[in-house]
Amino acid sequence: MDSIASTRNSYSSAIITNRIIYRVARYWLIGFLFVTLLWVILPWLAPVFMRLGWEAPAQAIYWVYSFQCHQLPQRSFFLFGPSTMYSLDQLPLDQPELVNPLALRQFIGNATMGYKVAWSDRMVSAYTSIPIAAMIWFIFRKRLRALSIWVFVILAIPMAIDGGTHMISDLAGVGQGFRYTNTWLAELTSNSLPASFYLGNAFGSFNSWMRLITGILFGFGLMFFALPYMRDAFQDMARSIEDKFSRADVDL
Repeated sequence: MDSIASTRNSYSSAIITNRIIYRVARYWLIGFLFVTLLWVILPWLAPVFMRLGWEAPAQAIYWVYSFQCHQLPQRSFFLFGPSTMYSLDQLPLDQPELVNPLALRQFIGNATMGYKVAWSDRMVSAYTSIPIAAMIWFIFRKRLRALSIWVFVILAIPMAIDGGTHMISDLAGVGQGFRYTNTWLAELTSNSLPASFYLGNAFGSFNSWMRLITGILFGFGLMFFALPYMRDAFQDMARSIEDKFSRADVDL
């Protein structure tokens, strides 16, 4: 009797598990959008919580996202202050702190300047473009084919180059490398653009535009490459469960 009861329980558990998997396979895109939207909204809530005086949840968000992003304030958006971004010389830090990446990471802002978003501007553009691209793909999914791996690589290369050159530039010290001054670009364009376009990371500068554009290219490329394959995989999973339940004459 015990073995029969155990078999029935296992059978019931298998049915329940398959029904859960089936629902996930049918509505996977809704779950994907929910998770990715939540992931891109949370960094913006950190400065909101700081503004409200809710330091514990704000610090928790900064801590979680610190594993994914450098969170350098000179490359981050700020909320509730007079400026959306600040240069190194505008930060209220001592000189040793201004050249110390760890000290810079720890600066989240204040009531006068506002508080930084828990992501850098590159992370904002790259990850925010993921749910946006997913929604666009869903609307036009019947007309779109999956991008080839080579097209995706081509779209990802600009961000790799931009991020890689920033990393190499930072080896010279914070605010000292060739990507901070962009003298090479000024010479290439005969200084035809305002000095603020070449220097630093402020919103509207060359560095800011490059992080924004390359992040969007990566996010859209990733989604238009991966989502068709994800759809096919989940559809196959759903059909497989439908067939099993049909053969067993069990309702889903």
